[in-house]
This record gives sequence, C-alpha cells and structure tokens, in this order.
Amino acid sequence: MSKVVDLVDYDEAIASYDPVLGIEVHVELGTRTKMFCPAEGSFGARPNSETTPVSLGLPGSLPVVNAQAVEYAIKIGLALNCTIAETCRFARKNYFYPDVPKNYQISQYDEPIAFDGYLDVELEDGTIFRVDIERAHMEEDAGKNTHVGGDGGRIHGATYSLVDYNRAGIPLVEIVTRPIEGAGARAPEVARAYVQTLRDIFRALEVSEAKMEQGNVRADINLSLRPTPQSPLGVRSETKNVNSFRSIERAVRYEVSRQAAILDAGEKVIQETRHWHEDTGETSSGRPKSDAEDYRYFPEPDLAPVSPSRQWVEQIRESLPELPAARRRRLQTDWGYSDPEMRDVINAGALDLIESTVAAGTTPAAARKWWMGELARLAKEQDLALGDLAISPQQVVELQELIDAGKINDKLARQVIAGVLSGEGGPAAVVAARGLEVVSDDSLLLRVIDETLAAQPDIVEKIRGGNMGPIGAIIGAVMKATKGQADAGRARQLVMERVNA
Repeated sequence: MSKVVDLVDYDEAIASYDPVLGIEVHVELGTRTKMFCPAEGSFGARPNSETTPVSLGLPGSLPVVNAQAVEYAIKIGLALNCTIAETCRFARKNYFYPDVPKNYQISQYDEPIAFDGYLDVELEDGTIFRVDIERAHMEEDAGKNTHVGGDGGRIHGATYSLVDYNRAGIPLVEIVTRPIEGAGARAPEVARAYVQTLRDIFRALEVSEAKMEQGNVRADINLSLRPTPQSPLGVRSETKNVNSFRSIERAVRYEVSRQAAILDAGEKVIQETRHWHEDTGETSSGRPKSDAEDYRYFPEPDLAPVSPSRQWVEQIRESLPELPAARRRRLQTDWGYSDPEMRDVINAGALDLIESTVAAGTTPAAARKWWMGELARLAKEQDLALGDLAISPQQVVELQELIDAGKINDKLARQVIAGVLSGEGGPAAVVAARGLEVVSDDSLLLRVIDETLAAQPDIVEKIRGGNMGPIGAIIGAVMKATKGQADAGRARQLVMERVNA
C-alpha cells in the first residue's frame, strides 16, 4: 500500500501530469415496479417491506423484464445519440456481497441496449466539451447496507450491519463513458458538468426523479494520471457512489492531488475502488478494483434476448421531449438574453424559475432582475438553493405588478420580499400589513419637500442658479423622511416646481 503524507497542490499536479477521466453514472428509473418483479420500490419505505421472492433471489423464482424500463432505457440511449441495439441480452454479473441477495446481479455485459453515443457538455464559460459514450445498459440495483456503531455510518469500527433489500431489483441504466481526455486542469469542472447535464436530461425525459440526495443518480469517478497526453493511460482509481455535483468536483481534485503525490514519490497507484467522504473532502481505500473477467459474466439463462423493433424505437424517438440544450437555446432567443446573461442564469440554477415566472405573466427582464438580483443575494446569504427560497414565481409576478402599478418602488420591493420570505403572506398582503405603499399624495409630498427645502436654502439657490447637481441631496432627504415610500420621480418634479427651476 502506498503511504502518502502530503497531497500535491492541484495546480502543481496538473502542471506535471495529464488527468484522464472515466465516469459511470447509474440512474434509477422511475417505473412503478422493479426491473424483474412486481414489487414496488419507493424511497423511504419501511426496510424490507417491498420485496418479492424474485428480488430476494429465492430458489425457483423467475424474473420477467419490465417493459417500461426497456422503453426508458431506449429514451436515454436516443437522448445520448447512441445506436439502439436490434437485439441485446442480459447477463449475470457474479459477486458476493451482503446487499446482493442472489450473489449475482442481472446486468448487461457485451450486448448493451445502447452504445456508441456522445454528449456535448457546456461548461460555465460557454465552452462545449464533447464526452464520448461507450454504452448505456440496463441492470438491477443492489440493496442498501447500513453499518451501525462505527464512525459516520462507515463499516470500519461498526459493531454490526443491517441490510435493506427494498432497493434490490430497482431498474437502473448505467451510462459508461469512453476515456475523457483533453480536459486538463478543467477535469473537475468537466466531470461535474457532465453529470449535471445527464441529470437534466433524465428529468426532461421524465424517466427518473433524478434526486441525487436520494441516490436516484450516482456517479463512479474513474481517474488516472499520465506524464503527457501522448503517454499510455495510467493506473486508475474508482471513487464510488458520489452523489452531489460539488462532491464530484471535489473528488476529482482530491484524486489528482493524491495520485500525483504517489507518482512524485516514485510509487505506483493501486487499481482500486475508493470511498468518498463528504465531511473531510477525502477518499479512502475500498477494495482492489475487479476487471470484467473477475465477475465471470455469462448470459442470463432465465431471460430471453430483448429485441426492440425499429418501428418502436422510431416511435420513441419521435416522442422525445425538447432536450435541455435545445430548450436553453430557444429560451435565450425568446427572452433576448446575452450569452453571459444566459450562462449566469444556468449556473445559478434559475432557468426553471425564470421560465415559470415569465409564463405566470411578467417580462423576461423583470424575472431575471429579481431572481438573479435580490433573491440570489438572499439565497447565498442563507446558504440555500435559489429554488428553496420561500417565494414562488407567481409571487414574483405579483411583486412586479405592484411596481408597474406605481404602488411600490424597487427599494420597497426588497422589504416586501423580506416579508414574503418570513411567512407574512403574498406581496400585496405584506404591502398592506407593513404600510409600504408609495406615497403619491402631492399634499403630503409637498409638505415634506417644503420642510426639506427650508432646511437647506443654499442648495435651493444653487438649483435656481442652474446647478442641478445638488438636487439629488434634496430627493434623498425626501426619501429618507418618507422612509423610502415617496415616488422619487414625482418628488423631483415637485421640487423643480417649488424652486422654479
């Protein structure tokens, strides 16, 4: 085992080595029942309450393929520009682990349902990076181990382990890339953007809820280093089951630094699986990585080959919804956003929110102003995702309508937002309860203006003399006196009239 005390700085590692990625993404399909039996598989159900003899691997039980899972797999393959196999078959992947009740997993090996595809991924600065897809194949999920008594649920130091087989048999599609070369220092960003793009596609296709926090989407990150892009591929590590975008990026950076330290020390990287630890931002050794032959694949004798007709495949192709990349291009054109504006919207996770806000009745400019301005600031301040703020697109529309009607201004709107977020009701209710409506009564404004002008006669003389610069101080004083509720435009007009300017 290699002993490494210090990590190499990431930038130094990238200067010395070329990183090569390989990413395996598992997505749980949102079918009502499991891949090979009628058991349901809902998240959070009582442990071991959603099983059948098939999902438990009991003797004499026979699997039956879930037709909807096959359809979903074809949808994913088509969305990833894959060729859909005219015939494919399942295989037994043999390995012995407590969460695999049959001691083998029904998967696909040399005959996947989809192969030879690609996905164009847009990075934060608008760069398009193409990731080649080797295959997308169907399989069943394993159960879930829970280790009790150890540190943070890890097996090390645990006193005993529990197994929940509810997840065993849930239909999966595993998407395997070819080696991802040429990313260089941007390898962590490429990995993150690739998985995020896949997640968006799964949701657009409506084949999965794709909630990473629930394990609907999990990524295994393979990484190796080599001296130059022309060198043979290095020995890879595989960091298993990384289930957040931020963790994917961090795991790649950590492995680059860790492997660089090993190579700099003149030692060899071990081909192994590794576990990601969110709390420490580190990976730890799991087990030696098995090669395909170690699993002793052979065709599943209890299942016939799957042979989707070309007519069915084309029907599925025609039914595909607008995919995320095409949707973004359409919305950008419809909204008139510049490239940097649209990238900012996407990177902030505001696209769906702005689309819903525009659909609810406001302009693209107004929707962007609020979601990318005050609301984004508050979300960051509270360490929340933008969509987790307690304000709806319809309420943002109502807020803008109050502004358009002259009842509040932008400054007052920020107070209205604070009231909405604190649970005081919708924008109109907050305005009424807090008394935030703009003061447009000329008599009240004139009284405040007269008091302000009387207190600053020198400024009045400057304005009368044609120096309009100081008028801002008068308007500011009026706004302060009315707690920001004066109509600034009307106040300026009245000031000009009062000083005969």
